[in-house]
Amino acid sequence: MKAMESKPTFVYRDGMLSDTKYVEWLSDVKVRLHQSQIKASIRVNTSMLEFYWSIGRDLVALRAEERWGAGVVKQFALDMRQAFPDMTGFSDTTVKYMKRWYLFYYERVIKGQQLVDQLEMPEVFGKIPWGQHIHIISTCQSLDEALFYINKVAEEGWSRSILENKIASNFFQAQGAAVTNFERTLPTYQSQLAKEILKDPYHFDFLSMKAEYNERDLEQALVANITQFLLELGKGFSFVGRQMELQMPGGQTFFPDLVFYHIPQHRYVIIELKAVKYIPEFAGKLNFYVTAADELLRGEGDNPSVGLIICKSTDKTVVEWSLKDINKPLGVATYQLQEVVDRTVAELELRVKQEKV
Repeated sequence: MKAMESKPTFVYRDGMLSDTKYVEWLSDVKVRLHQSQIKASIRVNTSMLEFYWSIGRDLVALRAEERWGAGVVKQFALDMRQAFPDMTGFSDTTVKYMKRWYLFYYERVIKGQQLVDQLEMPEVFGKIPWGQHIHIISTCQSLDEALFYINKVAEEGWSRSILENKIASNFFQAQGAAVTNFERTLPTYQSQLAKEILKDPYHFDFLSMKAEYNERDLEQALVANITQFLLELGKGFSFVGRQMELQMPGGQTFFPDLVFYHIPQHRYVIIELKAVKYIPEFAGKLNFYVTAADELLRGEGDNPSVGLIICKSTDKTVVEWSLKDINKPLGVATYQLQEVVDRTVAELELRVKQEKV
């Protein structure tokens, strides 16, 4: 019978783990911290994150908990606080997050490629505050999702609260989720780009709508809250007009609900709002509006206009079939909002009476 391996014993001197390898590593970390402090005057956040990343990488590479026991993180945090009493950032929890942060990406990049190597911190990570890094790895499931939010925070300067709200509303999953016919109606290099500026669903939680509302009510509420609506649409959208007049050469006029211009992609986006479930007739009307926008609004250098129907609900098969023979690039998505139900005093009194009975 094979003898059981004995667990290593650890010697502590003056409250410090005295294992030679541990002492060498702790000494090396202290030197790196001094170097990091020198850099910090130039690039505070990046320097701190590079240092945190290196600690996480060390804890993984050294197999610290296997080598020195489960209490090594707590001991390391204590040793660093004693060595640098004026510094913050060395609580047990923070050090655990350093390892968890590195490990999140290591497991999805290095192990995913079956490589035995260390992972360097991507440059863009230095643009993201530490607290937001922690929220991302604590809530995101995949590498693609995490990097999506990393890039959004870096590009658009999201605050912690905006990031939390976007993740809670499944913003990543919604991107590009609208049903479209772009692959058939746009050149290949434009199709994916155009699809990326649409999503499904759109969250109109910033509105307070009565239980009985129509499309015009929804349109008015969105225009009244245009700043929040633009944020929900995403970066790059500029509001052109509501019920904008499109006059035909013969004098007949048409009025699409909302017209936007997407500045990075140089294209008009025509939006029709529907406070009901999608029906195929909606696509035909929007198809005409997009044609009119191309003829009347589109200028030299502009890309083809696209149309978007935002409705209360959809049947995916109905949407896909209805877009098959449409010759203009259209997309269909849904919206979500909180409906506020109006109750009169009489209704409330009746409810009270019923509850008493």
